[in-house]
Amino acid sequence: MLSKKTKYGLKALSYIAKKKCKDPVSISEIAKCENISQKYLESILLNLKKSGILSSKKGKTGGYYLLLPPEDIKMSKIIRVLEGPIAMLPCVSLNFYEKCDDCPDEKACSVHELMIQVRDSTLKILENTTLADYTKN
Repeated sequence: MLSKKTKYGLKALSYIAKKKCKDPVSISEIAKCENISQKYLESILLNLKKSGILSSKKGKTGGYYLLLPPEDIKMSKIIRVLEGPIAMLPCVSLNFYEKCDDCPDEKACSVHELMIQVRDSTLKILENTTLADYTKN
């Protein structure tokens, strides 16, 4: 299940992308239009800024804007920034691998094999979907 942080981050990025302009969008505007706590949204947008998805401008006409066109921002990157690993188990994660404490043999583990299939299917969708695809309607 996606966390609220990820859900709100996706909503905020979608809102910014739908603006189709280079002008920064204020946190208060996003928070009001997407029904997100402004304080919580600030922390999410800061995280997206640190990851290189967003940048910001200070001042009266300030706010956040996308650093790349929406069609160049893969959903897999957004999910990894906001949610962490895409894999459901650390033993099948491509970027955050950890051996499971309770599993003596990954190759013989039926859960491991199933989760590899889930990871690969999920990753295929997220790698082939961009922010632009997510904001078409």
